[in-house]
Amino acid sequence: MSEENITRLYLDDKEYILIGTAHVSKHSAEQVKEVIEQEKPDSVCIELDEQRYQSIVDGNKWQETDIFKVIKEKKATLLLMNLAISSFQRRMAKQFGINPGQEMIQGIKSAEATGANLVLADRNIQITFSRIWGGIGLKGKATLLMQVIGSIFSKESITEEELERMKSQDTINTILSEFTESFPRLKTPLIDERDQYLAQKIKEAPGKKVVAVLGAAHVPGIKKEIKKDHDLERLSERPPKSKVPKIIGWSIPVLIIALIAYTFFANPSAGWQQTISWVIWNGSLSALGVVIALGHPLAIITAFIAAPITSLNPLIAAGWFAGIVQAFIRRPNVRDFENLSEDVFSVKGFWHNKVTRILLIVVLANIGSSLGTFIGGADVIRLFFQNM
Repeated sequence: MSEENITRLYLDDKEYILIGTAHVSKHSAEQVKEVIEQEKPDSVCIELDEQRYQSIVDGNKWQETDIFKVIKEKKATLLLMNLAISSFQRRMAKQFGINPGQEMIQGIKSAEATGANLVLADRNIQITFSRIWGGIGLKGKATLLMQVIGSIFSKESITEEELERMKSQDTINTILSEFTESFPRLKTPLIDERDQYLAQKIKEAPGKKVVAVLGAAHVPGIKKEIKKDHDLERLSERPPKSKVPKIIGWSIPVLIIALIAYTFFANPSAGWQQTISWVIWNGSLSALGVVIALGHPLAIITAFIAAPITSLNPLIAAGWFAGIVQAFIRRPNVRDFENLSEDVFSVKGFWHNKVTRILLIVVLANIGSSLGTFIGGADVIRLFFQNM
């Protein structure tokens, strides 16, 4: 058996065999099978969380998705990001004839075949995204969202050199690699914390011999972190929500309403100008987002009507209303969910599939409404000072 990409560690009478895999390599899956069958470990740890594990073992999971629940729970952006990542993976699979994550699937199968305990060793992906999301600020969120959505449109082929680089990264980090260069502090939640989490889960795995199937990028960190004790509860905490966005979120509408009310009192004509400007900028840009997403005319009208109102209440968003209207009129069926894995492969598929179109409507309508708030708000302030 080749020892290439294999790291053996001995700690407290236990043997840990770390397989540094490439998420886009056929050879890695073969090596995982060979190592587990020959070593016959007590436990096999794989770099998956419960959510990603279920998506692998339950091929019909998408069919059970309640799109209305996704919108109401404010998870449209997260789901769209996950689907964009799937789109990226599908492009690689088609270009190189590979199946990203095959080594994890092989780890599951081999653990079952040898009777080993299967340990899902990675942190919940929603918590990882939540900790990333909470540490990048408003500008960072906009940049990240645009970059991920931009990956949907990208038709560039992946070079062999880029493929080799991807083999040394994990899937999430591959997608966000350029982004982490702009925001270096993201390395902590994306890599360092997950190294600590993975190391602790591997250390706690039952038995004297443990095989861990990991992206090669995590092996150096785990070799260091496995010698320490880590608090999994602390690493699984969602970041506390800052009060600043809430304060700003309420300050803007209060300021806008106060300025318009004062202007109406002092100069009704100017007050009407402010009101019309606020409605036009908010409504038009939010509606434009729905148009770009090829939404139904009623969803477009809904965004136009809702945006000027929802922009004055941080607890609600125009995209939610537009998305719900779209979902009622063009309700996704079982086939739409079945076809998600294929449709996210192309730009046309993203716009054609009823599920992803609804998600795009929610996200783009909210982006348009946010832009309308800043532009319309600036115009309200301009008219206020102009008519003082």
